[in-house]
Amino acid sequence: MGKRKKAEEGGANWMDTYGDLVTLLLCFFVLLYSISTIDQAKWIQIVKSFNPDAKEVSQIAENPDIDANDEVPGGVDTDQIDMDEFDELFENLKKAVKAAGLEGEVELFKGDGYTFITFRDNVFFDGDSSIIKKGGASILAQFSSIISEVSDSVKEIQVMGHTTQADPKIVNEPVGDRVLSAERAARVAAYIQTRVDIAPENIIGIGYGQWRPIAPFDTEENRAKNRRVELLITKSDSVEQALEKYYEEMGR
Repeated sequence: MGKRKKAEEGGANWMDTYGDLVTLLLCFFVLLYSISTIDQAKWIQIVKSFNPDAKEVSQIAENPDIDANDEVPGGVDTDQIDMDEFDELFENLKKAVKAAGLEGEVELFKGDGYTFITFRDNVFFDGDSSIIKKGGASILAQFSSIISEVSDSVKEIQVMGHTTQADPKIVNEPVGDRVLSAERAARVAAYIQTRVDIAPENIIGIGYGQWRPIAPFDTEENRAKNRRVELLITKSDSVEQALEKYYEEMGR
């Protein structure tokens, strides 16, 4: 009888252990289910509680039910959630360049918080003219339309006009050189201003003349590279840099 009682007690202990295991598994699956849907606003608040100085919160699961124009509950702006809108600008511009067959005339570069566009030689202007050509206006209108789609995430647009040294051995006449590059930048900036919903004070035209070359003045081919108009489009929360820093990042 003693041996039978001991066996029964052992069986009861085994059942208790099994029951505890099943209970723990049930709790585990309930926990998994409870966190399967993430509240984005609460998730942002949790992340920011650990890093209050962070300007952006990355690695957030996107909720397809949240409209891009709606405010997220909890006082968190959707601009913090939608991290891809500004990146789409580069992709859409690249498609437009390819569709227009301008790969050899327009150069695009995407950096951290900015998109840099270089329009080569005579895309917009003829010779020593500062009047935008009809074909150039068409291209600029298409680019302006694409920029307008992400205007809320754009901090600033800088339009930079550049000339080249006509004679490798003689520096350009200062007034004509500076005025031509400044007029070209101003006309492109004004064109963009009339077509993009960005505050006019955030659209800036700068004329550098021949003094920011990207190639030597030794050959006609290199001089043509220096005749250009550049657009620097920065993201709303980006940090400004000197032009030389952007050139360095682009490998110029």
